[in-house]
Amino acid sequence: MHLIHVYGKKYERGSNWSEPEVLELLQIWSDVPVQTELVTCLRNQHVFNRIASTLRQKGINRTGDQCREKIKKLKLEYKQKTLRSARYYELMERAQSNRSAATSGSTLPLWGGSVANQVIGLQGSEATGHPPRAGEILEIKTEVMSSDEEAVGPPEMLYEFGPVDEEDEAGAEHRNAGPNTEDQAEMDGEQGHAHVICSQSDCSDQNMTGSSGAGVSPATAPMTMRDGGSHGDQEGVPGPFHQRKRRRVVRGGDGGLSSALAGYLSWQQTAEERFLALEEARMRQEARAEERREQQEERRAKQEREHEFRLMSMLTRVLSSTRGTEDQSATTSREIPPVPSSSQNLLPNSAKAVSNMLWGDQTPQYSPYLSRRGNGMLLHQGILQEGYNQYHVNKHDESSNPNGIINLGTSENKLCFDLLQKRLMQPDMLHIDPAFLQYHDWKGHSFLREEVAKFLSDYCHSPKPLKPENVVVMNGCGSLFSALAATLCDPEDAILIPSPFYGVIMEDVGLYSGVVLHHVPLYNQLTGSDVRPFQLTVEKLENSLKDAKKEGLNIRALILLNPQNPLGEVYSSEEMTSFLQFAKMHRLHVIIDEIYMLSVFHETNTFCSVHSLDRLPDPQRTHVMWGVSKDFAMAGMRVGVVYSENRDLVQALDQLGAFHGVPGLTQYQMAQLFRDRDWLNTEFLPENRRRLREAHIFLTEELKKLDIPFLHRGAGFFIWADLSKYLKEKTFAAELSVWRCFLKHRVLLSCGQAFSCPSPGWFRIIFTDQQHKLQLGVQRIKNALEELQDSLTLETQRTTDKQDDCSGTTRTEDAKTIDECKDQTFKTSSVQTKLDTVHVKAEPVSLTDENLVIRNGQSDSLDSLIGTLRQQIRSSDWLEKHKPELASGKDPTQLDVFTDLLQKARK
Repeated sequence: MHLIHVYGKKYERGSNWSEPEVLELLQIWSDVPVQTELVTCLRNQHVFNRIASTLRQKGINRTGDQCREKIKKLKLEYKQKTLRSARYYELMERAQSNRSAATSGSTLPLWGGSVANQVIGLQGSEATGHPPRAGEILEIKTEVMSSDEEAVGPPEMLYEFGPVDEEDEAGAEHRNAGPNTEDQAEMDGEQGHAHVICSQSDCSDQNMTGSSGAGVSPATAPMTMRDGGSHGDQEGVPGPFHQRKRRRVVRGGDGGLSSALAGYLSWQQTAEERFLALEEARMRQEARAEERREQQEERRAKQEREHEFRLMSMLTRVLSSTRGTEDQSATTSREIPPVPSSSQNLLPNSAKAVSNMLWGDQTPQYSPYLSRRGNGMLLHQGILQEGYNQYHVNKHDESSNPNGIINLGTSENKLCFDLLQKRLMQPDMLHIDPAFLQYHDWKGHSFLREEVAKFLSDYCHSPKPLKPENVVVMNGCGSLFSALAATLCDPEDAILIPSPFYGVIMEDVGLYSGVVLHHVPLYNQLTGSDVRPFQLTVEKLENSLKDAKKEGLNIRALILLNPQNPLGEVYSSEEMTSFLQFAKMHRLHVIIDEIYMLSVFHETNTFCSVHSLDRLPDPQRTHVMWGVSKDFAMAGMRVGVVYSENRDLVQALDQLGAFHGVPGLTQYQMAQLFRDRDWLNTEFLPENRRRLREAHIFLTEELKKLDIPFLHRGAGFFIWADLSKYLKEKTFAAELSVWRCFLKHRVLLSCGQAFSCPSPGWFRIIFTDQQHKLQLGVQRIKNALEELQDSLTLETQRTTDKQDDCSGTTRTEDAKTIDECKDQTFKTSSVQTKLDTVHVKAEPVSLTDENLVIRNGQSDSLDSLIGTLRQQIRSSDWLEKHKPELASGKDPTQLDVFTDLLQKARK
């Protein structure tokens, strides 16, 4: 008998192939001679070995197994239509056509030539009337893989025609039936030998799946499993079969062969399907792994960009702190801001400088998933963001975190929680109606708009009832600002607003709508017809409007805050009428925010709402806002309303209401509060004003003890205080240093830059917190001011010592230095004299005419210190050593921007 040894081989997968290598492989594999040999040969390993040899001659070092595995993978991808190149498809189709041509030229395409001849010969013998002898049988045998190697493919299949080894057969019968079966074994007689050997590689193109790892034969395939054996006849000697699995003898020749072929083809199809399933699972796993690698790479790149951004931000702050000559120009730029041209104008100045250094004038795109506008929102960082990030992770708590940061920078009323808690727990607040849980009118439920109209008519002292159909309810005044900017302005239009102002308005109108704010700068110095610091007049509005038109801005509206935040200013009815007349003359919309209208607690201040005017100059362009965040101490409820007689505007806001709606339950609770006039007039509003007044008195007295000037106003939750005497120099960089000093002492304030104040040194301090927290916050402010004062004293002493050391120079240099010092002293004295004439009084007094409360004091000149810093920056080579190198592929303008900054710093 003829046996075939097949030793298992470990599954070998090729390494990564480049596209040229794959094309060379497909070119060779798809040729007609190669395809013909693959179709007709019993084994195909030598074909792939020759393919690998041809590739090595072309400089591609691959093995035959690697070539075979790559062809299998390409065929699978071709079947799934996932090939990466059109050229691949062309070569695969060429191979298929060549294979078809090779197959059509064979008598039996499924088998090799020798097999076909033997099968035809067998069938011919039957046709001529000579059927196989009785002893002639078909044995289907397969060998088991070596026990010491891994079985990675289906067993080799052995087809034999001819007599069964009598001794072997007899040995089997002796084991099964005993010694009396010998005669039965001899009855088989002698038969001629006709051997046919067929392996799985004979089966057309499907021989490629032989190493798929599916090695289980179906039960339908009649076969005998043998271990070991040798080729050729071994008459009289039984084979050493140690792991005999199955043996079936099929008589009748032709029928047995057909059954064997059908069973084998069934097994082969099953193995192919399993192989394809495994390959698909492997490819999916590799795709997921590749996706994870890409995500990790993106995160790493993002972290590198953020790190670079932080480093450049630090460098920018260092440069800005040393450029004394540019401070005045920076102040002027705040008075008259440049023309905005893109969403990059929403970034703070330091972020703009860094982004310009890194990416030139283009909008930075740190995230590939966002649009330019989205990246502008992503990169937008307020000046105070650093402090609020620290506060959110280290909040003060009397029991759990007594050393945490106290927030005196966020304008929230924390004095009336007990009153609100008691009222909101009443049974009438717990009612739920089905309509509250369903979609409603996006302008607000009708019952809420009716109550809002009645509430504003009463508390704003309107001469005639306000109409509910003119009321629009949204989730806070920030949403109202955003919606009004979107409906009244086009992108890159501008709105006039007096500065300082509540800084978040810049984000409200800019992030969504791309609208910019043009400042009307207000100063603490009295000029022209001013009777109080930071006074807004029509003349200033006119001048600012002219400047905006010169810059090419299209001014569409005017924003007024009454009471004003952060100044606490309360405009009279005459002033408001003059502002409205100005807007009508220039056809400007007026957006009036009266969110602090019920938080006016000083007896001498009288609030006059726009609703109280007998007649509006331009009702169609006048829009009044109010919300419950401040007056009802409910910043978390997010309810804001706008009243406008412009029906077109109301309908446009209705379209945006779906994005800014208020929950139905919240609307019901607010309506209940507005209806309960007895609780409002006898309990909540009077007690709220009393607590506001007491907290305001406490803080103002502490500021007087510290000799800190401030604006004495009787509205809002804050005090606008002047801490400019603690600045090392009159710059916004120095102001930010003072703000960080407060943060280091674990108290959070708001500096003037956050409100676009044109003069450095002003801070907003919130007093509407619990008494013990307010006292602790004031104590921490004192500690920070003491540290700042010590630092100023030390700097002054160093400056004096520096001047004394310079006295030993030559006479010419001495004379020149003395002249310069005299000139600087004269300039400083002149400026200080003017300031004293305008602002300073002999004793600290809180003026009843709402003027600035200020104390007399001497301002130490820092001109010599500035000169020393300039001399050090000129002589230092630190910037030159840290000059960045231009990497390949980078924009050369990036380095030019940095070089310009370096040259400016050395001037």
